[in-house]
Formats: sequence, C-alpha cells, structure tokens
Amino acid sequence: MDRARRKCYAAPLMTDLALTIIPETANDAQAIERLHERTFGPGRFALSAYRLREHVDHLFELSFTAWVNTLLVGSVRQLPIAIGDVPALLLGPLTVEPPFRGRGVGKALLQRALDDARAQGHRLVLLVGDEPYYGRNGFKAIPKGRVTMPGPVDPRRLLVAELVDGAFNDVSGAIRPDWRYARKS
Repeated sequence: MDRARRKCYAAPLMTDLALTIIPETANDAQAIERLHERTFGPGRFALSAYRLREHVDHLFELSFTAWVNTLLVGSVRQLPIAIGDVPALLLGPLTVEPPFRGRGVGKALLQRALDDARAQGHRLVLLVGDEPYYGRNGFKAIPKGRVTMPGPVDPRRLLVAELVDGAFNDVSGAIRPDWRYARKS
C-alpha cells in the first residue's frame, strides 16, 4: 500500500511523534475493525448508529485514518444518511488507540472529516456523542422529538453540526440510511 501518493494531512501531535491523517482505503478495513474491537468491544453492534450502518457503507473519501509512522492510531468514518428527505452525514465511529488519547488525534480526525465534508458540499453532519467534547467543533444538541433514530438512543446525545449556516432550519423526521448508497446484496 503506497500511502505517499495519497493526499496527506499532517497534524501536530502534542509529543515529538508525527501524526499523519489520510483518507481511508479498503486495505485499512481489518486494522480499523481490530481498533473498533479493542476500543468499543462487542457491544458496539447493539448501538443505534450500527442499525444505520447495516445497509449503507461509509464514504471512503470522507473517512480518515491517523498514523504515527506505520502504526494506525485512530480512525473516523462518515456515512450517508437522510433526516426525513434531507441528505446528511453520520459521523462515527471516531476512535483513538488508548495510549494516544488526549494528544490531539481525535480532534485532528474530526476536523479533517468536517473540513472535507464541507469542501465536498455537504451541509449537515449528525452524530451520537458527548456534547462537551463535540461541541468544541460546532456540534449542538438536537431538540428532543425533532428527529427519530432507529433503536434506542439517548436524545441528549443526538448532535448536529451545520456545515452551512441555517442548514438544519426546518429539518426534522426519521434518521435513515441514504438508500442511494445502499449495498448491493
């Protein structure tokens, strides 16, 4: 796998280690799955966000990996969803290897994901997460009852970021996979 030819996004790491963030490729799948297994455990498949991931794959051009030399230290994915009939992205999972947490890896992955989504013309990014962490990057809680998500989810953890001012105005409804990107079975 030749990473040198792919567009690189260097991010500062709060140590003397150099962090490189690059788009995910199909070749990264096994390493990312092992990372998810270590950081989230087997219970991850019961989460509501995984109901959305069952039918639609994430977008490689909006999903990124973080590397220190040849070591995968983090990953973030985004997949196409709709809120009612309005296209959006679901960000997640965002994960970082435990020894590299608190060093800016997650923040760099999140910023790259949002920057590239905005540059590609996306207007909304949704996630299930902690507002104190994600709020620093423009995510806000969705008012209770405005959207519904498959499976149980704490409505206080449903967050949205507008990549275009006012993009979430008048948006409501069920969150579902964007069927234009459905897997061929």
